[in-house]
Amino acid sequence: MTPDTPGPDAPPRPAPYDIVVGDETDLPGIVDILNYTAAHSDANFAVRPTSVADRRDWFSRFGPSGPYRLLVARRGGRVAGFACSQRYRDHEAFSETVEVSISLDADSRGRGVGSMLYGALFDHLADEAVHVALAGIAVPNEASVALHRKFGFTEVGVFREYAVKNDRYLSSLWMQRLLRRPPA
Repeated sequence: MTPDTPGPDAPPRPAPYDIVVGDETDLPGIVDILNYTAAHSDANFAVRPTSVADRRDWFSRFGPSGPYRLLVARRGGRVAGFACSQRYRDHEAFSETVEVSISLDADSRGRGVGSMLYGALFDHLADEAVHVALAGIAVPNEASVALHRKFGFTEVGVFREYAVKNDRYLSSLWMQRLLRRPPA
């Protein structure tokens, strides 16, 4: 037996995570993650549960190519997390700006899934006409801040107490990453 070979009494190794382009069959799993996160943390500002029907329009904005992407991490056929790049604002001036976000189910946090998702997302965006990626992070959330720093994001500023959830004011740290430099 080698050091990498489990002994006969060892528990089975968990299935690996597959990072793939999200499809409509992933929407129920994404909704479950969003609703769990909304109910148990301030990581998203939703104050009510959402439904698959509510998220269909959001889902339709992503494609297999272009700047607006949705990737999911699947494990054993189940959605363990997702990362996306979406339109920042409707103004034409922001055509080369995307807002990125990531969300994981509770069992997948701290296992490198966020890094796998963001690595794949930024690989997909490398050849797209995207100049800057923005991320708004409800604070405190040191894990998310660390993940964004790992991927080259720098802090831009904080919107202080600009949202209300559960009768508390929430703030967001905004970070950015330049993906390509302007022509000289």
